[in-house]
Amino acid sequence: MSRPPLPPFTQETAIEKVRLAEDGWNTRDAAKVATAYTLDTRWRNRVEFVTNREEAQAFLTRKWNKEHEYRLIKELWAFTGNRIAVRYGYEYRDDNGQWFRAYGNENWEFVEDGLMKNRHASINEMPITEAERKFRWPLGRRPDDHPSLSDLGL
Repeated sequence: MSRPPLPPFTQETAIEKVRLAEDGWNTRDAAKVATAYTLDTRWRNRVEFVTNREEAQAFLTRKWNKEHEYRLIKELWAFTGNRIAVRYGYEYRDDNGQWFRAYGNENWEFVEDGLMKNRHASINEMPITEAERKFRWPLGRRPDDHPSLSDLGL
């Protein structure tokens, strides 16, 4: 299976890869999102370590079962060859109705068919009020005219 755009990345294809990843995660469809990763993908996500696609899918299922109304924005930070660095922010509500905004950075490494082999994520989050939310598009893909993280000053 091939997952374009393929490395080595250009500025244009790295931006496209980041947006496709954002779009995928905003579906909150763990089975679909997991197909973007190699069978032996390796993740570090906070204190959790994932060592294959099946574990990645289970991780995403758990994540989106507790992070309600999840909305994510990713932004290219840097790229070279088969690697991309992104910064991102997402908002969600927990089971108690408390809203959160999480910020983070990810380092991605891809294999030649465009699947992600390694994902290293660092994340911080803070509680916010409903009025402080900035990601207010309907659930799903972020509209093209919605501000980026930089546009929002985040």
